[in-house]
Amino acid sequence: MQRICIIGTTGSGKTTVAAEVARILGSVHIELDALNWQPGWVLVPSDRFRQGVATALQTPRWVTDGNYRSVRDLVWERADCLVWLNYPLSLIVTRLIRRTARRIWNSESCCNGNQESLRRAFSRESIILWALQTHGRLRREYPPLLCQFAERGKTVVIHRSPRETRAWLDEIRLAQSAANS
Repeated sequence: MQRICIIGTTGSGKTTVAAEVARILGSVHIELDALNWQPGWVLVPSDRFRQGVATALQTPRWVTDGNYRSVRDLVWERADCLVWLNYPLSLIVTRLIRRTARRIWNSESCCNGNQESLRRAFSRESIILWALQTHGRLRREYPPLLCQFAERGKTVVIHRSPRETRAWLDEIRLAQSAANS
């Protein structure tokens, strides 16, 4: 696994898992949200976003996180492994509520200094609402796409729980430790 893409509904833990995999493997972590959002929650124009992603993917070893359709062709074409965090919606919503509350309470920033707010959490721009709107769509959309990816000889890993993901991370740690010995 040289080029790994972590996908899943917002709040599933893509960025956390991608950062950990990159750390274990000594790869570059490419956070697609950071390439897509400017300060003030301003979207990067699509052509600049695609160019930024294409440039980031030029490194030989990387781990990305994100579900952006607009760059899926770039990322998936170069990836040799896709990992889908296919967790239950109830777990994702619980995580999002906790994460959003923590970020608001502690004034934590994310992707390029952006901050969540109580107003944003209860608006049409709510990350929680986004998860509710996209979870089912991704569960319908991904299986055939992942089958096509696997048919091209690439690795597909599907985790249905954080426990499965932790076990997978442990396997990677062990394999990496053995390779370094």
